Amino acid sequence: MGIFDRIRGLGRRTRRQGPFFPPGSIVTERVPHHVAIIMDGNGRWASRRRLPAMAGHREGARALKRTVEAAIQSGVRQLTVYSFSTENWSRPVEEVHGLMDLMGEMLERELPELHEQGVRITFVGSRDKVDANLVRRFEDAEATTLANSVLDLFVAFNYGGRQEIVDAVRRAGRAGLTAEQIDQDVVSANLYAPHMREPDLIIRTSGELRLSNFLLWESAYSELYFSPLLWPDFGPAEFARAIEDYAGRERRFGSRRTEDLA
Repeated sequence: MGIFDRIRGLGRRTRRQGPFFPPGSIVTERVPHHVAIIMDGNGRWASRRRLPAMAGHREGARALKRTVEAAIQSGVRQLTVYSFSTENWSRPVEEVHGLMDLMGEMLERELPELHEQGVRITFVGSRDKVDANLVRRFEDAEATTLANSVLDLFVAFNYGGRQEIVDAVRRAGRAGLTAEQIDQDVVSANLYAPHMREPDLIIRTSGELRLSNFLLWESAYSELYFSPLLWPDFGPAEFARAIEDYAGRERRFGSRRTEDLA
C-alpha cells in the first residue's frame, strides 16, 4: 500500500486504534513540506441542507481536525489554514460572533490533543478588532505549543495577504531601514510568521478558482490544487489526491526543463 492509499485510509480509522501506520514508514521525497488550504464552502454546505451557516462552520471544524491528522501522518511539516479573513468582518454580525465563539471553543476542546500530537500553533494576521479574551487564548495556545516540532499549524485569522505585505514594510520602516534597504529578504523577514516556509502546495475547496487575498507574498511559486468538494466534505481521501497530484508535477521556479534546453 502506497502513501496516498494510507492517507485515504485515515478516515476509516479511530484514535483508539492507534497510529494509522507506523512512524517512519512513509516515503516523503514527494510530499510537500508546506501545504496551505483555503477552507471554502461552509456556508454553501449548510445552505444546501437548509441549515444555519454556523452548522456549516461547525462541520468545517470537524473537517479541519481530520485534515490536521492527515497532514501529520503524511509527513507534511507545515500546514496553514485560512480561518477568518479581513473581509469576513462584512458578514452578518451573528455569524461573525458565532465564528469568534467557535474558535474559542475549538481551542479549549482541541488544544490538549494537538499539544499531545506535537503540533505547534501560530496565529497569523492582525489582532486588531479581535476580542481581547480570544487574543489571550491565541497567546496561550502559542506559548503552550511553542516547543512542539511534529507539525507547524498556522491559523490565518483576521488575515489579509495585502495587509500582511503593508505591515511588513511598515515594520521594516519602524526598524530604521531606508527605502533602498528594503528588499525581498527584508520583507520576508518581517511577515507575520518569519518561520513559515513558502507553501509548496495551496489547496482551495468548493470549486472556486482564486486565492482570495491569501498568502500573496508567500505563494509566488506555489502549486495550486482546486477541489470541487465543499470544505465540510473534505478529508483524508481528497488530501491524498491533492498531494498525489502535486507529486506528479515538475517545479521549475521560472527555469526550463533540461530537455527543453537540448
